[in-house]
Amino acid sequence: MVNRVNLDQVLEELDATSELEELQGTIEALRDAFLVDHMVYHWVDSAGDQYGCGTYSDEWRERWVSQNYQRVDPVILGCFQRFHPVDWKRLDWSSKAARQFMVEAQEYGVGNQGFSIPIRGPNGQFALYSVSHSCDDATWAEFTAENSRDLILIAHFFNRKALEFEPGRQPESSRALSPREVDAMTLLAMGYSRAQTAETLSISEHTLRVYIESARFKLGALNTTHAVARAMSRGLIVV
Repeated sequence: MVNRVNLDQVLEELDATSELEELQGTIEALRDAFLVDHMVYHWVDSAGDQYGCGTYSDEWRERWVSQNYQRVDPVILGCFQRFHPVDWKRLDWSSKAARQFMVEAQEYGVGNQGFSIPIRGPNGQFALYSVSHSCDDATWAEFTAENSRDLILIAHFFNRKALEFEPGRQPESSRALSPREVDAMTLLAMGYSRAQTAETLSISEHTLRVYIESARFKLGALNTTHAVARAMSRGLIVV
């Protein structure tokens, strides 16, 4: 797999969409650009209504819904408890039901590898952006190492665009972050540790902690990872 993605072009095309249905064409183009088998976006809005677009077969989507697999699917169960992206291998596949689910999913064309990005929105909205592919562990590890940052950014922009089409949605209010808070959140989103972030900004870790806690409070976030996700989804930082 080779990443041939022009990220700026992708984001411009996302911004240009004017209807929810157009996101289907966008996610198909992204799947082709990243040279993977599947990309999927699954959104549950504040009223509990669901919307999905992606490249799984119609047969698998119908099977997943008819069998009420949201109660079994380790990707759904695991990501609902997380605020950070996760490789599917790190999820809990130990139960017999989970193992059977994976066998069946692969029979319907779902890849043996996957990477999912959970996203929290306003008023209880929850979404997942997932990438799936069939390949060996080494190939997948190389792919995620090279592309995870771009995929995280795309996922949050994709979600922000989907939220624009949520019926009756009120504009989301947020307090602006200070330039130093933006710098700190941006470096953390890029994968820097707190020590590396403090060193890069030429400040102490104690001062960094003040900036992080201030940003977290402004964003209404539960923890630092949640704050980074909210800052990205609202366009306050760009990685």
